[in-house]
Amino acid sequence: MNLVTIVFPRIVRSTRSMDLVWTEAVGQCVPSAVRGMNATTALKNTLKTKSQAPRWGSRTTTCIRYRVGTIYDVNSLAHRFETLQSRGEKGLVLFLTAGDQPLGELRDVLTCLAEAGADAIEVGIPFSDPFGEGPTIQQSSQRALDRGTSLRQVLDTLGAVSLPIPLVAMGYYNPILRFGLEAYAAGAHAAGITGTIISDLVPDEADRWMAAAAPHGHETIFLAAPTSTAARLDDVCARTTGFVYAVSRTGVTGAENAVPPQVVDLVAAVKARTPKPVCVGFGISKAEHVRMVCGVADGAVVGSALVHRLHDGWDGGRGAGVIATFVRELKAATHA
Repeated sequence: MNLVTIVFPRIVRSTRSMDLVWTEAVGQCVPSAVRGMNATTALKNTLKTKSQAPRWGSRTTTCIRYRVGTIYDVNSLAHRFETLQSRGEKGLVLFLTAGDQPLGELRDVLTCLAEAGADAIEVGIPFSDPFGEGPTIQQSSQRALDRGTSLRQVLDTLGAVSLPIPLVAMGYYNPILRFGLEAYAAGAHAAGITGTIISDLVPDEADRWMAAAAPHGHETIFLAAPTSTAARLDDVCARTTGFVYAVSRTGVTGAENAVPPQVVDLVAAVKARTPKPVCVGFGISKAEHVRMVCGVADGAVVGSALVHRLHDGWDGGRGAGVIATFVRELKAATHA
């Protein structure tokens, strides 16, 4: 297989991902390469340069891979799901609200979740009117706002975090529009955020946002609901650039006792339109739920159940072991 790996300077905290393993047979390292370099430029520079491969623990992590003319970041959602497929696994996507725990602890929370088995993490942007959320996430958002958490603070905090999995921001259009679409897209890219889910933005109203995100290679995840028309599903599948977020029910989010059966039909309708990964969320709270949706979809999103556990049990990191056990149980349910 023709494969080139470009390694960018950041701090490695985990060697769990097989994709970060260096072999001289497939690439060269460019220690002077900078994070955020245009992928094509980076590839050209790499092909001209040879140097000693770095050791684990050095300031090295995010890679760009080249194969059959395609270049993408190792932390892209597309690459993550391709890797999972090669392992016979489905994806576990976790949600938390930034600022629900003090922002100074966010790095430790994210590291705990990643090391326990999360394949991607959605970082919620606090907002005063999260009308699509259930009481658990609404309350977490208000607690974060009461701490004075701002979008700028969230971006600055995430910019100091280095993980071997994709980070996705999730929020509402109002805070991002007020921040500035171009400013947010650039800031999110600089902070290492792979993509954004804007819960109240539909594809046919997303031209300005997509234009701002595209120059930074920032992925956009749109939602598909059981009530989505065929035309809306067409738009969602055509414009989503990360994965399609399939909403498992029509109400607000929350931990439920059972996953609605119509999820099978919704996932089938999405997959009939696109080869892009499909993840099911809203009301997924137990390993049994994860196992069920992973039988038909490419991944499961767990939000309220984790937010509740973090609020009650994180305790400044003293409850990290209990949180990690919960995540490991969820991840075990994603294996075929």
